[in-house]
Order: sequence, then structure tokens, then C-alpha cells
Amino acid sequence: MARVAWFISPGSGKLSGNGWIVRASKTQPDRHPSPNPPAEGIASPHPGEISFEIPVSSVLFVAFPSPLLSSTLFLKCTELGCRRERLHAVRYTVAMADEKHHHDDLEERTTSLEEGTNAGASSDNGPISAAERALRWKQDKRIVPLSAGIYFLCYLDRSNIGNAKILNASTHNDLLSETRISNSQYTTALFVFLVAYGVFEVPSNILLKKLRPSRWIAFLMFAWGALTIGLGGVGNYAELTVVRFLLGTFEAGLFPGLVYYLTFWYKTSERSIRVAFILASATLAGAFGGAIAYGIGHINQAGGLSAWRWLFIIEGIPSVLSAFFVWFFLPDYPEDAKWLTTEERDLAVHRLRLEGSKGTQGSAMTWRDAKNTLTDWRLWGHYVIYFGISVPFSSLSLFTPSITAGLGYGDLRAQLMTVPPYAVAYVVQILTSWSADHFNERGLHSAALAVIGAIGFLISAVLPPEAYLSRYGGLIIAASGAFACIPPLLGWLSSNIFSTASVGMAIALNIGLGGAPGQIVGVFIYKADEAKRGYPTGHWTNAALLFLVGVGGVLLRIYYAWRNKKILRERVDGQEVRLFKY
Repeated sequence: MARVAWFISPGSGKLSGNGWIVRASKTQPDRHPSPNPPAEGIASPHPGEISFEIPVSSVLFVAFPSPLLSSTLFLKCTELGCRRERLHAVRYTVAMADEKHHHDDLEERTTSLEEGTNAGASSDNGPISAAERALRWKQDKRIVPLSAGIYFLCYLDRSNIGNAKILNASTHNDLLSETRISNSQYTTALFVFLVAYGVFEVPSNILLKKLRPSRWIAFLMFAWGALTIGLGGVGNYAELTVVRFLLGTFEAGLFPGLVYYLTFWYKTSERSIRVAFILASATLAGAFGGAIAYGIGHINQAGGLSAWRWLFIIEGIPSVLSAFFVWFFLPDYPEDAKWLTTEERDLAVHRLRLEGSKGTQGSAMTWRDAKNTLTDWRLWGHYVIYFGISVPFSSLSLFTPSITAGLGYGDLRAQLMTVPPYAVAYVVQILTSWSADHFNERGLHSAALAVIGAIGFLISAVLPPEAYLSRYGGLIIAASGAFACIPPLLGWLSSNIFSTASVGMAIALNIGLGGAPGQIVGVFIYKADEAKRGYPTGHWTNAALLFLVGVGGVLLRIYYAWRNKKILRERVDGQEVRLFKY
């Protein structure tokens, strides 16, 4: 049998307006009519060659002639160039043979998508190349520490009002005493922050894409930092409420924005651990916040200002200054990252072609994308689960100093005792997220940690109020479980949104429709008049909602397994499909 193949010259590919144009030439004399290329032929300026155009997203495989053909070595050409590799899947094969043997031989020489990629499922969870691993590490060094630092400052400026509430309360130099604010008015000030937080999350994510991440996040940082400094000057309930509302407006876009931002740079299987590092900076901020408040408490009345005012001023300044650094050094998209080489940029874009959001080359979200996102009921399952975890997250963020004060620790010592629960939660959070990504089981990891957190709250709820040490242990368990299940939940959601144009909206809706209402509920469950009884309402509510998270996570995991089986069952042979992540 005579076989003739079109040979595509390495480096001959170039992008056109509609696709990718490559030149091909025959590798041995043409004794048969020329085969049809996979797309319409285009006249080539090089004699004996033909050019044709394929979509940028396509992968072209062209067989070498005998004797190399017997070793099933193929030339794989993509927008990254051409290279030889052993055949795993064939989308196009341009070859010719005797009419009699063509079909049988072609069937013998190619492997189906089912053999090469797990029944046609698109997956990027296999071993990665050394070049991709080096690229990912280079991205990590530039993106993850900076993103975690930004969120650290954000969380510090959001939660320091809880420290200010009881700071130097024994001398009546605390926030409530000096501004003559009641506990109910204080709760309202917390509430309006979360109202703004929920309203402005979705528009903020849209603006992040339109204005570029570095510009928008820097603007948000400068604004919330200036407002935090402004909190140091409030003198009454009205001023506190207005400034807290504005603070919620500008902080609203950061966390959903950072989760969305990671989708421009990382695969779905890589996101949970990185979301964990960012979110874990909140637990660090909780730990440092208590320690910082303890130190600042010793400069009460310095310069004529109470310590709680110094707390807002000192913790707001770093955000304002860091905004200028973020403007210039936070990378926007892989497509225009000048700190990457050309080859690295190409690889960064190519590896996210199926499951990453698109930056400068991405299309804008359409009304159809928005409608599909809003009417996809499985996403509402994610939102309900996230509501369940947002209540304990919010209540612990705002009331941990009050909870520790109710465990027999007074004044400044209560600030210091907020550190261990956050420190332990930080470690558990990182380990859980790594394991969830490694085993592709985000739902079950979140469910398990939610149940552990619920047990911690139950311990605090059922023990007598004077069992201080045991209830403090319950607080550590509760914080570890509640905080640790959040990163896998967020990674799980972003992994299962297949429209890259809609991923930013879905993440913002998850945090806005699920998270914001949950955080509002968290404001009201730890009642000041229950302090001597150990805050039973807050502990029981958080325990119940974390059990809801556990059950919801298991049910959604079962649903995705059923959907995957259905997709594989209905798949046409040779069709490439994308499966839901667990």
C-alpha cells in the first residue's frame, strides 16, 4: 500500500482573522490524486505546497509516511507550533492510500478518543510537563502572595470593628462607650455594610474585566483604606453607619474578584488550593488583628486619641499605600504578561483553552449567557450551600472577640485569645484545600469539614457556660471546620461553569446571593444579652447551618456523578466532552 501524508513545516503556522494558516507539502511523490485537506485550500507562495486554514482551537495531527508511521509517531500542530508525539487522539488525519485499504488501515493506525482521554472526557488532570510546571510556579510567585496580601488587608479593615467594640472597655474608652452607640445600633452598622456588600459584588466583577484587574483592585484598595482611616474619626451612630456602608461598597468586589481573577491564570484542578491561600490570609488577619489590637490597646489616649481610633487609622494606612503597588505590579492576563516569555505566554493561554476565563482575547458576556447563568438550578444549589457556610464565617469574623470575652477572658486578654482559633484554622484550611484538589473531591471535603465545624459549635452550645476551657476548644474546632470548607466550595463552583463569559457573574452571584444574606444573618445571631449564657442562639444556628452544608455537599456530589454518567452514556464515539468536577 502506498501512503502519502501532508507534512506541516514546524513554525509555518500563523494566526489569521478566522483561524490558523499552515503550509503543508507532500513527503513523497504524488502517485494518486491529492487528498482533500481538512479545510478549504489556499494558494501557497511556496511551490509544491498547499496552505489551509483551521480554527485556532483545533488540533491537527498529520501522519509521517512509512517507515515512521509504524511507530505511530505523529506531528502535532497547534497554535503553539509543531512537535512529534505518540498518538493519543486524532481530530484530523490527512493521508491517502489505495482506495481498497484506506478505511481499514486508517482505523488500524489511529486510536479513538475513548482510548486516549477516558471515554472522550476532556481532562487536564493528568501529569503536566516540566515547562507547564515551571510556568505555574512562576505565576504562583507573582500572583498568589500578592493576592493573599491584598485580601489580608481587606479582611483586617473589615473585621477590626469587632476588636474596636471591646478595646479598653474596662476604662470606657471603647467604640460603643465613646460614640454612645447601643448594641442594636452597632448591629445595624454591621448590617448596612453587608447590604452594600451584597448589592455591589456582581457589578464589581463586571468592572474588573472591563477596567483590568490591576486598575480596579488598586482603586478598591485605596478607597476602602481611606474609609477605614475615616472610621477613626466617627463620633456618632449616623457617621459610623454611613462610613460602614461605603466600606461595604468598595470591599464587595475584592473576594469574588480575586476568585474570578484566578480563572484567568489557573486550571480548575489548580484553583482550590490557591483560593485557600488567599482565603487563609483572612484567618491570618483574624489572628494578627487580635494581636495588633492587643498591642494598640496599650497606647490608649496617645496623642489624645483612644486606642480604638488608632486601631482604624493604623490598619487603614497599609491599604492606601499598597494600592499604588498593586496598580503597577498585579498582572492582568496571561496574554499580555510582559514578565513571561513569548513561549510562556503561549503556553499559559493554550493550557486554559478549555476551562479558563479569557482576558484580552475573551468575548464579553451576552444577555444569553446571563440568562443561562441565572436559570441554571444546579448553580442555585451551590448558592444555598454557600449561604450555609457564610453565616458562621460572618459571625466568627465579627464576634470572636466577644465570644472569647464571654469565656472568662477580660479586656486586652480577650483580644489575644482570638489568635489560636484563627491560627489552627489557617493550617487546616490549607491542608483541606490541597487534598480536595489532589483527589478531585471538593464536595466531599467541604461536607466533611462542615460537619466537623458543626460538632465544634455543638460543643460550645451544650456545655455549661462556666466550662470555659472546653468551650474554647469547641471554638477552635468550629473555626477550623467553618473556614476550611470555603475554598473547596468556591473552587468547585468555578470548576463547573463551562461558559467562560459567565464565570465572573456566577462567582459574584454565589457570594452575593448566597454569601451576603448569610453574612447578614451572622450579624444577628450572637446577641449581647446572651453573653452570660454562652451565646446559645449563635452556636445552635451555626451548627444547624453547617450540617446543612454537609448534606448539600453530598447531594450535589451525587448529582454531578449522575450527570457525568449520563454525558458519557450519550456521547457519540469520538466526541470530546467535558465532565463535571467533584
